[in-house]
Amino acid sequence: MDISIIFKLAAIGIIITVVCQVLKKSDRDDVATVVSIVGLVIALTVAVTMIGDLFGVVKDIFGVF
Repeated sequence: MDISIIFKLAAIGIIITVVCQVLKKSDRDDVATVVSIVGLVIALTVAVTMIGDLFGVVKDIFGVF
C-alpha cells in the first residue's frame, strides 16, 4: 500500500466536487446527482480493492487458507 492511493482518492473527490458545482450552477441538478453517485462508486471500488489486498496480506502472514 502506498500513499499514492490517498492522493488518488483526494483527486477523485476534488474532480467530482468541481464537476458537480459546475453542473449545479448551470441548473443541471439531476446530472450533478448522477455524477456524485458515480464518483462515490469509483471511490468505494478503490477502497474495497485496498481492503481485499489487506485481507490477502493478513491471510498470507498467518497462513490461513
